[in-house]
Amino acid sequence: MSVTKIISQHTSNRQFSFEVLPPLKGTGTDRLFADIDKLAALEPAFINITTHHSEYVYRELEDGRFERSRVRRRPGTIAIAAAIQQRYHIPVQPHIICSGATVEDIEYELIDLQFLGIHDLLLLRGDKAKEDSRFTPTPGGHAHTTDLIRQVQRFNDGFFADGTPIKNPGRRFDIGVACYPEKHEEAPNLERDMQYLKEKQDLGAQYAVTQLFFDNAKYFEFVAKARAMDITIPIIPGIKPMAKLSQLTVVPKTFHCDIPEALAREIVKCKTDEDARLLGIEWTTEQCHELYQHGVNDIHFYTMSAVDSVVEIVKELKK
Repeated sequence: MSVTKIISQHTSNRQFSFEVLPPLKGTGTDRLFADIDKLAALEPAFINITTHHSEYVYRELEDGRFERSRVRRRPGTIAIAAAIQQRYHIPVQPHIICSGATVEDIEYELIDLQFLGIHDLLLLRGDKAKEDSRFTPTPGGHAHTTDLIRQVQRFNDGFFADGTPIKNPGRRFDIGVACYPEKHEEAPNLERDMQYLKEKQDLGAQYAVTQLFFDNAKYFEFVAKARAMDITIPIIPGIKPMAKLSQLTVVPKTFHCDIPEALAREIVKCKTDEDARLLGIEWTTEQCHELYQHGVNDIHFYTMSAVDSVVEIVKELKK
């Protein structure tokens, strides 16, 4: 069953999904599959897999000069998606991004995915390169998620990017996108950011998954505004539990979201990372219960550095 059908089932069943990262280059899949073993036992509705822009690294040469080259620290998104689907028989949803990819690169990704029988995509612009002050499209690539959606829809309609007909188009890809209850960091305001979400929907996006947030009020307000703007697609809340003391400052900077004062006040009382982790479990569990009370039955968990916490939370929610 496609992810679109899974999340659009209007039932009282509560469903969970998870995001995982491909392993670091050279580390193998043992750790990833050990984590997925834990998550798979919770019967997730689907698992999505991130992808990452290549970045510049510098290597010092014997003569003291530095050599600059591009590397991808976490390659293999499509291969990992296929491995998860084959090994666990759980629907998978790889990220496809504009960042670092040409139109041709993306086209070959779509072809590979069709060969593998993977038809659920999360389409994203992707982060800017670390060395850039603002997002710079790859030459021959896309500047916006809307451009990426157009390419996928053109492929769905049976045409390659250059207009050549596809002899055997195959099954259409389903399209999910991201949205931001506290606005994207580059958007001038929330209203303009939501107009972009409306455009994504009008181009064919079938659902959206939010950036992580810790204040449910912001999610509820966002959904209400979306519905008032005739954004009708499902909007799945994305949740991540606090797992370390350092995340009090790192998470807001990295994900551009606020830590509610009530949570911040409790975090500063924590003396160890374990104290912070237990607080994160408590806060996130309460978040989920409140979402349930408001009729939200689909919750997406970001598991980076928090797999064990997410497992504990979902087990508690299933009681």
